[in-house]
Amino acid sequence: MKCPYCANLESKVVDSRPAEEGSSIRRRRECLACHKRFTTYETIESLPLMVVKRDNSRQAFDRNKLLGSMLKACEKRSVSIDTLEHIVDEIEQSLQNTMEREVRSTEIGELVMDKLKDVDEVSYVRFASVYRKFKDINSFVNELNKLLAEK
Repeated sequence: MKCPYCANLESKVVDSRPAEEGSSIRRRRECLACHKRFTTYETIESLPLMVVKRDNSRQAFDRNKLLGSMLKACEKRSVSIDTLEHIVDEIEQSLQNTMEREVRSTEIGELVMDKLKDVDEVSYVRFASVYRKFKDINSFVNELNKLLAEK
């Protein structure tokens, strides 16, 4: 494992424990050259999941891209990165459990909105405004009214 600080390839495992309900292993490592510590995660390699975009193009599922879009929606909000990573884990696991190799981006967007609605309503509205491509203020107000009606 390459050290993120000095790029040395030699490190030793200091601590190992299950993570994410046993679906991965978290390892604390120490670089043998600079002696700094860093964390790595070991996960089971799964079959690639392809996302079918709105224009019917396909690309590999990228959990970092999903996390990035949620981070933007939650910017300057009191939502922890751990919470968002947990949401991404849940979404990815639910998509893997369907055993489908292709999933529509709209389905992923709906899953994100369902999760964000329970975590932070402002982040939910921010994500929905980009995801649903609100054309005008009326479509935005309609979404807010739906959110208020659910309370």
